[in-house]
Amino acid sequence: MAKNRILIIEDDPSLAEVLQYNLAQEGYETRVAHDGQQGLQAIRMHCPDLIVLDLMLPLLDGLEICRQVRADSATQETLVLMLTARSEESDQLVGFSVGADDYVTKPFSVKVLMQRIQSLLRRNTHGDTDRKVLVSQGILIDQLRHHASVGDLPLDLTPSEYDLLTTFVRQPGRAFSRSELIDLALGDDAIVLERTIDVHIRSLRKKLGDHADLIQTVRGVGYRLRDPRDSS
Repeated sequence: MAKNRILIIEDDPSLAEVLQYNLAQEGYETRVAHDGQQGLQAIRMHCPDLIVLDLMLPLLDGLEICRQVRADSATQETLVLMLTARSEESDQLVGFSVGADDYVTKPFSVKVLMQRIQSLLRRNTHGDTDRKVLVSQGILIDQLRHHASVGDLPLDLTPSEYDLLTTFVRQPGRAFSRSELIDLALGDDAIVLERTIDVHIRSLRKKLGDHADLIQTVRGVGYRLRDPRDSS
């Protein structure tokens, strides 16, 4: 089963390190951003399942990040757990009003925070299993079963091809550079050249058959899944 992806947006390096370590120990895939702009970029690139979001951040505060997450169709269902040194009830209400799913005030017990995160993810899985099924233009990816199909036909994909296709289907219409695809889809492969992405794309297109043209080459950039609006 795929690991839940958690993004920590926290400007205190020591706290971010503690959170990342403990989340990794619990089996989550984690990333860290240290300011609001970096955090928003990471959200758009990596589509986390849950964001641990500090309220007071440099460059862009947590409330604005949460607003933008909820306004974007690609991330509006992403879970958001806010962290803040503020404990006033009015501050909590503001956080919930912009779409936060939970709210934890500093200082806090890491153990308690882990429990809150587990509870959010469990509730989300039980209450909305559709989030684990990605669909776009005839391509279906069932992330719980690690299964992909196009039309009614199952796709026999390598792990790298599966991850590439999942990356595309999560954000149809978005152009990804080859270096982004290496980072997002191929991760920590020992040696990956940008040409390797081209090889994977050719193989993926071949397996998609009549749907091969859904993966488009973007000149000077890389590749994208065709924007559904282009076919309307």
